[in-house]
Amino acid sequence: MHQKNAFLSIRLLYWLDSTFGYSPDQTTCCLLFNSLVENNAVNAVKWFLEFTKFVPDMNGFELYVRCLCESGMVEDALQVFDEMTKRGVCSSLETWNCVLRGSVKDGCNDVVWRLYGEMMELGVGVDVDTVDCLIQAFCLEKNVSKGYELFRQMVDDGYVPRKVSFDKLVFEFILDKQYSRVSALLHIMIAKGVNPDLYTYQQIIHALCLKSMQREGLRIFNDLKDRGYAPDRIMYTTMIHGLCKIKWFGEARKLWFEMIRKGIKPNLYTYNTLLYGYFKIGDVENALNLYNEMQDKGYGENVIAYNTMISGLCLHGRTSLAFQLFNQMSRENVSKDVVTYNSMIRGFCNEGKLTKGLNLLNELVNHGLQPSSASYGPLIEKLYEMKRIDEAKNLWNEIQDKGVEPASACINDDVIIGLSDKGYVAAGIYWLAYMVKNRLIPCQETFENLIGVLSQRERLDVGLIAMGHMFKVGYIPSFRLDAISLM
Repeated sequence: MHQKNAFLSIRLLYWLDSTFGYSPDQTTCCLLFNSLVENNAVNAVKWFLEFTKFVPDMNGFELYVRCLCESGMVEDALQVFDEMTKRGVCSSLETWNCVLRGSVKDGCNDVVWRLYGEMMELGVGVDVDTVDCLIQAFCLEKNVSKGYELFRQMVDDGYVPRKVSFDKLVFEFILDKQYSRVSALLHIMIAKGVNPDLYTYQQIIHALCLKSMQREGLRIFNDLKDRGYAPDRIMYTTMIHGLCKIKWFGEARKLWFEMIRKGIKPNLYTYNTLLYGYFKIGDVENALNLYNEMQDKGYGENVIAYNTMISGLCLHGRTSLAFQLFNQMSRENVSKDVVTYNSMIRGFCNEGKLTKGLNLLNELVNHGLQPSSASYGPLIEKLYEMKRIDEAKNLWNEIQDKGVEPASACINDDVIIGLSDKGYVAAGIYWLAYMVKNRLIPCQETFENLIGVLSQRERLDVGLIAMGHMFKVGYIPSFRLDAISLM
């Protein structure tokens, strides 16, 4: 049992059991278990526990839970942790915090608050790590004010939050456009000796780009370089992507070559960002050249690059070439996802190839993928355009049956009127209500035409509902509509 290689010991144990029926004693099991946990061999630990029926002591259970969390197997860790709690084992604060961190990382806020409630019931004292997890949980719930309130309480009590809490709050406050809070947080960070680093600024630039404030993001990016910071590949990629989104492609290319001059090699995501930029400005030929370069460097045959190429080519009328890449994915054993299918469906519909689009929707479902509103939207639009109303209604029913949330891609003013005119009054009103709810405001003429159709069909009850939505968005009915409504 002094064998340092725990995996060899496991194989030896299995051989002894299968050949001689040997069962290790408690001491041997404990040594093996501890060795596997120390090596983070979680899968081997799971097999070992099931094979030997060994029950670790309290310390062993805690080490196992932490090992599972650190390996990203949070669900398994929670099962073990809950089993420990049921047995009356009171875990250490370190283990509680480890499970909380894993739950936050997985975005399982309900688990975070359940665990925190149990901590309070059991009288487990919290520390800075615990509160950091709670702050992040508030931010994940978009309740950044609560997170900041807890943060301020920590600071006022003399504690210094971890840097991850600073970064998360900074990011969320930028998204909320609370820039004064961002400035205050950065000052507190510096005052408390938690200096902002490249990751902090990368979060700031990323948030600014998400809020369409690329100009400000670029100013901060250049200011960092002037102050002696050396942006890494992630920061360059973030800034290049932000500039490509607003079609500042010249600036994006400058950063691309600047990055290469500094010895930072582009990776798959950096290449994909520039590829997206070429399609954004409609430069298909240079996009194709860049994709060839990506293939030469081994970055071309993956779902990320394929999706960008297929989407861009379909957007610019090169659907045939996009479909060649679509079929190539199967030959290269690259799995297609919903985004791949949606781009191809949109491309075929744009070219009037409705049958091919419908076939791809069926293929998507048959491959076990969950269609989205963008899977159905182009098909519904094209079916209405071709006056195939019943088929459009069937797809609309399918959306509801599958629980797919409709989006603006599925809706236009003609669809609302077309549904009602064909007698599908409930469907027309549904689309109208959905648009208003999601601030996709139809034009006033749509409201008036719809109410006119409903009046002609003697559905004034529904017409009044439509008129209510009309008032809600701020339109004032014309005299013509008033006359129709009173018919």
